[in-house]
Amino acid sequence: MPERLLTEQEMIDVMTDVQIIEADINYQKTQEREHNDSVKPRPKDFVKMSKDYYGQLFEHYGITDSIFSQNIRYYTERPAVLEKIMDSVVQRLTAESRRDDSP
Repeated sequence: MPERLLTEQEMIDVMTDVQIIEADINYQKTQEREHNDSVKPRPKDFVKMSKDYYGQLFEHYGITDSIFSQNIRYYTERPAVLEKIMDSVVQRLTAESRRDDSP
């Protein structure tokens, strides 16, 4: 049992932000690879970027990386609940994407 169990709703919130963080990092990695041929900018430190993003995430939700990891393990051991959480994350991200695409 995690030292602080996040509710399913809290996990949805956290995991939604995790997906946004990971998408941004992957996008920036792709951009850097594509621009490396034409211009030689200073390479980004993606490890530091990731630590910074996750540090902000943990601070925002009042958790630590340990609490996050414990909750990931807890919910991974409950696949039906984790699937429900991740389905909600996908629904939220899809709704956000549609809202951003509308005129």
